[in-house]
Amino acid sequence: MAREFDVIVYGATGFTGRLVAEYLAQTYPQGVRWAMAGRSLTKLQEVRAEMGVPADIPLITANADDPASLRAMCERATVIITTVGPYQLYGNDLVAACAATGTAYVDLCGEPAWMRGMIDRHHAEAQRTGARIVFSCGFDSIPFDLGMLTLQEAAHARFGQPVPRVKCRVRQMKGKFSGGTAASLKATMAAAARNPSLVMLLTDPFALAPGHAGPRQPAGLLPEFDSTINAWVAPFVMAPINTKNVHRTNFLLGQPWGDIVYDEMVVAGLGDMGKAAAEALAKLNPLAGDKGPKPGEGPSKEERDAGFFDILFVGLMPDGQRIDAVVTGDKDPGYGCTSKMLAESALCLVNDVQGDGGIWTPGALMGVKLRQRLVASAGMTFTAG
Repeated sequence: MAREFDVIVYGATGFTGRLVAEYLAQTYPQGVRWAMAGRSLTKLQEVRAEMGVPADIPLITANADDPASLRAMCERATVIITTVGPYQLYGNDLVAACAATGTAYVDLCGEPAWMRGMIDRHHAEAQRTGARIVFSCGFDSIPFDLGMLTLQEAAHARFGQPVPRVKCRVRQMKGKFSGGTAASLKATMAAAARNPSLVMLLTDPFALAPGHAGPRQPAGLLPEFDSTINAWVAPFVMAPINTKNVHRTNFLLGQPWGDIVYDEMVVAGLGDMGKAAAEALAKLNPLAGDKGPKPGEGPSKEERDAGFFDILFVGLMPDGQRIDAVVTGDKDPGYGCTSKMLAESALCLVNDVQGDGGIWTPGALMGVKLRQRLVASAGMTFTAG
């Protein structure tokens, strides 16, 4: 039976939620039945007016502390977009409601311990009801998930088989981490301090592929000279979640890429200056302290528009042959591009892919269809050769 709405944006009064609502209003003025949801009707009304969203877009009140309101919201939508994090603090009941009601779900989660808990608790129920639950539909981890997919497609075309070793190198990136990302990391660290067993999960590259153990993976914790690209590289703060999602995609698809060895690093530069920059980056935690944006805060439109990212994927065959792929985005990663990726992921679930219920990754469930949407409408590029 058709639902009342294609998409409900839950958390529409938060910073990223506002951007998702603005994107839907501007990019899809017709043809998408959507609504805005949050705790306060008054705040929703204010945000709808501030973001230039048409006054006839419906408003729905729902609260993370009220499971009945979450279930009622889920029953009205084909897909819920949620930007209400940290998800380990505010997401449990919404995932449960989506799994129970067969409602599709997308978020921008980068919290692997929570994600594993949701997989263990709700994957079977989502399979039963047909709920397609997709975590990590923002900068973590769509560019990396679909970047691997793009690279392996090209490898099959050229070599007739997947590349077993992939180096992901963030060549350029301009933008600020979101307040939500910082809050999520702090919540994860606090949870690990309370429950030391989580540390094992957080450090396991295959933590989101239950029952699967692959080859030893590079730690990526120290700066190093990468002879493949002739540059110094440094640890990448998003690698702990992105690498787990890439391995889960491979797992969910039945290991079409075999036992891949995959790591992510930031390109620091050449020569002695590159070495110094890599060492400095290795000591820097951009999410530490209280100077960054708080949840609900973020950069100006001018700052978002000035942002971008450029990510290189290097695939290496055992005989030394190499193939590359590149993924780019035209806005800052954490806000401008993430809000577009979230919206397009939801619309992909509405219009382009069906698929079985369960807890998925973007690459495993939406793959090529999502990539096509992101290229057509969201300012991203995926190239290989």
